[in-house]
Amino acid sequence: MTRHPLLIGIAVVALLAGCTAPGPGPNGLAPGDAEGVQPAGDAEVIASDLTTPWSLVRMSDGSTLISERDTALVRQLQPDGEYGDDLVIDDVVPGGEGGLLGIAVDPEEQFLYYYATAADDNRVLRAELSNDDGWSIGEPEVILEGMAKAGNHNGGRIAFGPDGMLYITAGDAGDPDRAQSLDSLGGKILRVEPDGAIPTDNPFEGSPVYSLGHRNPQGIAWDDEGQLFAAEFGQNTWDEFNRIDAGSNYGWPIVEGIGEVEGFVDPLYQWPTSQASPSGLLYTQGTFFLAALRGERVWVLYLDGDRVSAVSWFEGEHGRIRHAAEGPDGSLWLLTSNTDGNGDQREGADQLLQYRLNELVEG
Repeated sequence: MTRHPLLIGIAVVALLAGCTAPGPGPNGLAPGDAEGVQPAGDAEVIASDLTTPWSLVRMSDGSTLISERDTALVRQLQPDGEYGDDLVIDDVVPGGEGGLLGIAVDPEEQFLYYYATAADDNRVLRAELSNDDGWSIGEPEVILEGMAKAGNHNGGRIAFGPDGMLYITAGDAGDPDRAQSLDSLGGKILRVEPDGAIPTDNPFEGSPVYSLGHRNPQGIAWDDEGQLFAAEFGQNTWDEFNRIDAGSNYGWPIVEGIGEVEGFVDPLYQWPTSQASPSGLLYTQGTFFLAALRGERVWVLYLDGDRVSAVSWFEGEHGRIRHAAEGPDGSLWLLTSNTDGNGDQREGADQLLQYRLNELVEG
């Protein structure tokens, strides 16, 4: 991921201490202060032979759908660990950080939703699902288009919220000015009905924009109270973990990290970009798990009001980590991203890994 020089001044705050030598974080709480879950045992390889996987959805029949960014395939991982027929996603134009990115399935499993880079833009489409000895999809329909595309900063995460709406993260596509403009969908978190209609209770009338002032958000998750949180790539200084409220402005490109600038919402937590480059975000049983690409680790976050305690897991063990998801019985699933052309590439294909967690999983 290219990080261009930031031309607008940013506030300077105290450097967050490294995870292996905890010190006071930007919220005044030392990493590792909170008690929480711990990995129980070593990683189990659930699937291999993946090429630049980006997102996954676990289905009710025990199968798992996994998107691959550069091949524009959705891989079908069957309950027995074998792959079924791939779902071929047409009209995807991979390039740089673009391609087939986030996927989601509605609660009734009627449609597969996907965020894809097309010839002229990034867009969200859906295709009807059917299951006859394996999942298949019908003809796609576009439900939201017009997100700017570029070689980087494409955003791309999609997920259904507890309110039944579809949430979409859109990057600024390399133009920071998009993040502050309501005339652009870039640099935003977006919210639409499952059919793409604009909800009447969105904060900006007639617009899918839910929040603005983002650079390249790629992780979204909700806590037990239905509160939305997001993880966001910074520029050269700070990556962010934010509480997202409707209509709020998170400052990019005027502020990167904690700036205490009137009119902008500061992150709850921040990291030097070398320690994170955050992508997928999972919340389960009181804990956030954040997948870190450049940081090559998982950040485990515990919240107490506005205070965050962060613990680093698996640093350097699996290379770049793109996504975190909940596996069976409360286990932690991780998608690696070591074939994406960034960072120190490792030999072999990418994998889906599983860690059992104590305090969440018995036995």
